[in-house]
Amino acid sequence: MKAGLSTAVARLWRVVAGTELRRNVLETYGTRVLVVAVTFATAVVIARVLGPTGRGFYAVAATVGALGVQFGNLGLHASNTYYVAKDRALLPALIGNTLAVVFMACVVAVLSGIALSIWPQLSPIHGTLLALALASIPVGLAYLLTQGLLLGVNEVRAYNNLECGGKLLALVLVCILAVAHSGSVELFFGVTLLSVMATFLWALLRLRRASTDPPALSLAVFRESIGIGTRAYIIAFFGFLLLRIDLLMVKYLLGPTEAGYYSVSQVLAENVMMFPVVVGLLLFPKLSAIKEREEKLQLVTKAVLVTAALMLPVVVIATLAAGPIISIAFGRSFHPAVSPFVWLMPGIYFLGIETVMVQLLNSEGYPPIIVLAWIADTIINIAVNFWAIPRYGIAGASVASSVCYFLIFLVVSAVVWKRNYARRPAAAYVPDLSA
Repeated sequence: MKAGLSTAVARLWRVVAGTELRRNVLETYGTRVLVVAVTFATAVVIARVLGPTGRGFYAVAATVGALGVQFGNLGLHASNTYYVAKDRALLPALIGNTLAVVFMACVVAVLSGIALSIWPQLSPIHGTLLALALASIPVGLAYLLTQGLLLGVNEVRAYNNLECGGKLLALVLVCILAVAHSGSVELFFGVTLLSVMATFLWALLRLRRASTDPPALSLAVFRESIGIGTRAYIIAFFGFLLLRIDLLMVKYLLGPTEAGYYSVSQVLAENVMMFPVVVGLLLFPKLSAIKEREEKLQLVTKAVLVTAALMLPVVVIATLAAGPIISIAFGRSFHPAVSPFVWLMPGIYFLGIETVMVQLLNSEGYPPIIVLAWIADTIINIAVNFWAIPRYGIAGASVASSVCYFLIFLVVSAVVWKRNYARRPAAAYVPDLSA
């Protein structure tokens, strides 16, 4: 029986073509497992010290910062990876342009802080916590863009070390605060922000080793990057908004305590998405470099099959184990987070498959139909949440999200099928799983 199981696992992994891709996926996935464990431990410590209400304010501040990063990245996280992979000589210009974008984000964050101090009713948080949330925007943006450059120059191991090191540093700082009994929402958020800043500086030093030339501004490179980046930016922004807007709506409609419960279900759901995110992350630059369409189709089909097969048991087990895990890890006071997590799982399964499948379209220049699909799906999500949250609480928010995740899966599947498979014989796209 063991031999049969080992053979099945080996055959499953062989459907991912290319030794380098397989190795990078395994290494990055292993790193993500460790990162998830560390992040989970950090979330547990913060939740136990701050309680549901404090955890809710912390989550809202993190969401404000993350939304700012998504809004300000201009799609450069994707175009950085794409262009530096094609021509490493562009690295100094891409680093210089990245630093310029980060500087402009600092200016916008300061101006936003001034505006929100004049109209405080527009902000879900206030005071020092708002200032820290705004400061996290340029810091998070800097780290996101340097991550893209690391992947583009094939520094996958350095990327993994940075991910792991930054999360470990955050956990250590949070534990020190917890032991010292000096934790507040602002202080906990501040030390996690410090860890991201340190990780960005580490990434910048690693990139400098990959290029002997100093960073330099280049408007020509920026104009070229922003072309493909614009569509990537819109997709990433509305995709992120679809994933996170429900937390802000829960806070506004139900209050910080319910937002604290819902934030726990979101964190756990994102962890379930880890494998397809890793596959998509590494698949995009590889597909961008492949010129033969048939080779692309074979690779994507195999990757989608692996993702669908591996995600199904993960989703089922996570659904069944959600109650005990949340109660043991976060405490019985967070038991209301179980229901929204369970309702998120069906949508997370289909969103995971979509995350891998859509890389085929992304590698071909982010077709406008996908951009429009994400915008429409986000609008639908917001509209449904305004109806569902007041009536069904945080479980209603989860059901609305699952429905919208399934809708984007259907759209991407239809576009991929029409563009690549509809008029092709089955042999052109069905992989040989025994190979």
